Amino acid sequence: MPATPSPLRYPGGKAAIQRMISAIICSNNLNGGHYAEPYAGGGGLALSLLLNQYIHEIHLNDLDRSIWSFWHSILNDTEKFIDKIMTTDITIDEWHKQREIQNNKDNFNNFDLGFSSFFLNRTNRSGIILKAGVMGGLKQKSKYFLDCRFNKKGLIDKIIRINKHKHRIHLYNMDAIDFIKEIDLVMPEKSMFCIDPPYFDKGPSLYTKFYNTEDHEIVSKTILGIKHLWVLTYDNASEINELYKDCKRFTYSLNYSAAKKRVSTELLITKNNIIIPDGLNINEVVTTVASERIMNLPECII
Repeated sequence: MPATPSPLRYPGGKAAIQRMISAIICSNNLNGGHYAEPYAGGGGLALSLLLNQYIHEIHLNDLDRSIWSFWHSILNDTEKFIDKIMTTDITIDEWHKQREIQNNKDNFNNFDLGFSSFFLNRTNRSGIILKAGVMGGLKQKSKYFLDCRFNKKGLIDKIIRINKHKHRIHLYNMDAIDFIKEIDLVMPEKSMFCIDPPYFDKGPSLYTKFYNTEDHEIVSKTILGIKHLWVLTYDNASEINELYKDCKRFTYSLNYSAAKKRVSTELLITKNNIIIPDGLNINEVVTTVASERIMNLPECII
């Protein structure tokens, strides 16, 4: 399988922690169950779990119509979308055309908006659709050109593979809080949430939809009321640690490529009754000392 099964590049994407989340799924006997992401974004983690048979069905939600339209299009207009990829030239003129669609999204249907999101995601720096420029610059004088992340065959192969499992993928375009409350009531007992809200510190520079401090507080109250098991990933901000101070919290390292490549320290927060296996290379956040968990991982697939 490719590094990520998602056709999208996504700032802060969590496909890299698939090993960690799959181990948690196994340790809590959730394999073969349902899995929900209120902030689906690039969907790389959810798709990895689905395609590797850890999870039987996934529920993907994104309030941003630009992102939702992409997923809706590849699941429901697959052949048309693939044909659009094959026949579209990857040029600066086309980039301007697709950017215009994003800037006037209310004037375009879901398919055109979804393809625009895909095109800009593959041609903009770090995959940031609106708040970043085109790779190589408008004059294309860099050693990296706008098509350097637009491998048509590879992207089409990913879309075809996802489409083969579309009966196991449920897509939503809801506010994250409404989604959590609704899905928490209807998912089977053998289910979990993996929640990845917009970053606290850098959210405004990365996402079209981002939260202010009050929004993060409101979301925390909703998460703490979830009846199913849940895990939560965040940037390691003191404000977030305070909101979830009564929960299990761990730090881990994640390669992060938006704007410039670096390794950041992220937070993993979990419901208190969830089992966290050894072997995850994560450090528990405690008052006086951090304890590192490094042992052998369990193996399980359905």
